[in-house]
Amino acid sequence: MRVLYVNHTADVSGGEHSLLGLLGALPAAVQPLVATPPGRLASAVAELGIPTTTIAATAGSLRLHPLHTPRTVAELSVAAVQVRRAARRHHAELVHANSIRAGIALALGRPPGARIVHVRDCLPAGALTTATMRLIAATATTVVANSHYTARSVRAAAPRARVEVVHNAVDLERWDPASIDRARARANLGRAGGGELLLGVLAQLTPWKGQATAIEALRLLREDGLDAHLLLIGSAKFVASATRFDNNAYVAGLHAQVADAGLQERVSFLGEREDVPELMRALDILLLPSEEEPFGRALLEAMALGVPVLATNVGGPVEIVEDGREGYLLPPHEPRAWAQAIGRLAASPEQAAQMGRAGRRRVEGEFTIDRHVASMLAVYERALARAGARERAEVLHGG
Repeated sequence: MRVLYVNHTADVSGGEHSLLGLLGALPAAVQPLVATPPGRLASAVAELGIPTTTIAATAGSLRLHPLHTPRTVAELSVAAVQVRRAARRHHAELVHANSIRAGIALALGRPPGARIVHVRDCLPAGALTTATMRLIAATATTVVANSHYTARSVRAAAPRARVEVVHNAVDLERWDPASIDRARARANLGRAGGGELLLGVLAQLTPWKGQATAIEALRLLREDGLDAHLLLIGSAKFVASATRFDNNAYVAGLHAQVADAGLQERVSFLGEREDVPELMRALDILLLPSEEEPFGRALLEAMALGVPVLATNVGGPVEIVEDGREGYLLPPHEPRAWAQAIGRLAASPEQAAQMGRAGRRRVEGEFTIDRHVASMLAVYERALARAGARERAEVLHGG
């Protein structure tokens, strides 16, 4: 099976990490080519020994704007032509777009064969979202959603979309608590010894990820006398003027919030890190306080390492975490509820340890790379069958 994978950005975030995990575990029968802008993702793909081809990057927001919208359409149109050419050169039987923007390029280019569009985000309701999803639904053989929550958002905008759900996965060997010395990981952060509670948020710095809620929860905990420290792992990845949020302004606001609360010694902005498994292993609790989370990959990583999790109750985390078993599900934008849940776990280390063990078991049972690859290959086979039937029907109709 010859497959062309398409990614609209060179940045590596959750969707790109999932793509890299899939690519690294494909069987030899799949011959991949990755179409992506030059940069970090292309380098990571090359390290896997997989060839790449260059396409134009698209950083624009999917919202109407008199200046940015025409520029985004132009970028997508160029990428569409490049994707179609790459598919033909590769003799691709199937093209897998790894994001909504890549899916738009696929819809515009319409390369031959089966077309998969992987939807990993829930766009805000509106006319442009409806038009975007209906375009994708009308031209994709199959839409793959990363959660049932995301699938419902796709169907709400495009009721006729052919949607299948494939949850993301985690590499159990990389995220193995037995392979990472927790004491050393904490010592490397300057947190050796003592009873300090180490909290962490692993996410790009952007308003919808909720780092501001985590900071306010920490302030409340410190008021109650809890010895706690917060790690913010990640950076503002998408900072072009055309993006949906002003992420640079948000980061500046987070620093101001920390300073106003007198938490400069209690909050660490770590930026992008290559040692994320070690950082995660050092944590006592992982927080995912997003206002909405299509899936929640960081939850799987923490759970695989035996770290209890607190996650938003809006979106995909409900499909990953059972409230009270692997962690707690909490409402976004309510820092007091988050502070209270953290306090409960801090007061009961045995309960926290039980949640950590339950998380590892959940990942081992439901979210392995092998299971993810098998599910994706099954989607491919069904898409190829549908595409073949469609082409036969077109031939008969034309005759």
